[in-house]
Amino acid sequence: MSLILSRRPQERPIRPPVYRALVETTAGRFEIEVHREWSPQGADRFYDLATERYYDDSRFFRVVPGKWVQFGIAGDPAVAQAWRGKTIADDTLVQSNTLGFVAFAHIGPGTRSSQVFINLGDNSAQNDREPGFAPFGKVIAGMDVVTRLYSGYGETSGGGMRGGRQDAMFAEGNRWLDTNFPKLDRLIRLEVAGARH
Repeated sequence: MSLILSRRPQERPIRPPVYRALVETTAGRFEIEVHREWSPQGADRFYDLATERYYDDSRFFRVVPGKWVQFGIAGDPAVAQAWRGKTIADDTLVQSNTLGFVAFAHIGPGTRSSQVFINLGDNSAQNDREPGFAPFGKVIAGMDVVTRLYSGYGETSGGGMRGGRQDAMFAEGNRWLDTNFPKLDRLIRLEVAGARH
């Protein structure tokens, strides 16, 4: 007689409603405060990626003064490829894409995965339109560091997701970026701290 053991379904970890992400870069440190009520799916995905250390040792590959700073392709191509197709559902826009607000990049409905951008100005006219880029957090310290990140390559060092120029980053990771765009600032470490339950 065989004994059938019942398994509890894998429980989803509880993410905090408000938490801080501390970001160490080659230009200095900055801090993002995340609010789940602004973008539940986005805040949860960012928490999961941060706690898995997905962003550590990656590059700020798209920096356009007055517009945005984009990051979120892991430096290890195997890790980047594993997350590339893991998308999350859209969130309703609660906050606007103005200076310091942080949101996931996408190319259309249901396509957010790991890439994030920080608004370097008022992008509400462009980024709040449906399906909007729903901010999940805001830089609350070190915005001067964010604006100092190397911007000399602009859109050429990876461009946006719509640009179709990211395949080499996913295939070769940091090696490709460091060879072709050696001045890019590095995201050394991104860790969660100060969670409020």
